Order: sequence, then structure tokens, then C-alpha cells
Amino acid sequence: MAAGDYVQEIGYDDDVDLDLCQAIETIIGEKIADGDVDDVFDVILMWWRSDDDDLIDGLVDAQVTLKDGGVVWLLSPKANRPGHITPAEISEAAPTAGMHVTSTVSAAEDWAGFRLVGKKNYS
Repeated sequence: MAAGDYVQEIGYDDDVDLDLCQAIETIIGEKIADGDVDDVFDVILMWWRSDDDDLIDGLVDAQVTLKDGGVVWLLSPKANRPGHITPAEISEAAPTAGMHVTSTVSAAEDWAGFRLVGKKNYS
């Protein structure tokens, strides 16, 4: 993410990492938009847990408000934490949803981050 990026957050719950959210808002220079905002975004910040709905459906839905060339950052609880999704599950779901995982990061103490882009934007 970079200054000026327009970011939407979906999957917000009481377990999200607020420090990470604040750091992102500092970088982009504005508040992160809620999941119910109907607009086109540069980045979708997607908090996802194993007990959420189908991951493929979630990734497809996330792309509805994502601009061409935009990025989905899928955040999942790290291993051995409630709600963990394995990297293999994410790598298998992404192509079915029309996306590729391009990188992974330790996004926060309890959250792993997976950067996904559309197949046509794979780089």
C-alpha cells in the first residue's frame, strides 16, 4: 500500500489487529473504508477466518469493488491460532476466484498476509 491508495476493509470483527489498521491509515493518509461502501478501491483488506463463508466466494465478492490492477490483501490468523487457514487452501482458492497469490508476509503478531492480484495483472 502507498500514500493515496483507496482501501476498503471487509471481514472486520473484534479480533482484527487495530495497530495494523492504524499503520495502514497512516500510510494511505486517510481512514480505511468500511465494507458497505459502494465504490471502486485500489486495495481490499480482507480479514478471513476458517469459520467464515466459502473463501472462493469471498475472493470473488472482494473483486466487485476492486479496480482493474488492484490488490487484495487476504489476512488470516497465523498457524495454531483460532480461525487459521492454511496457505495451501488460499493457493488453491485463488485461481478458482481468478487470482494469484504473489507474496506472503507476517502482517501482525496474530495475522498472516497474502497479496493477491487478478490473473491478468499477475506480476
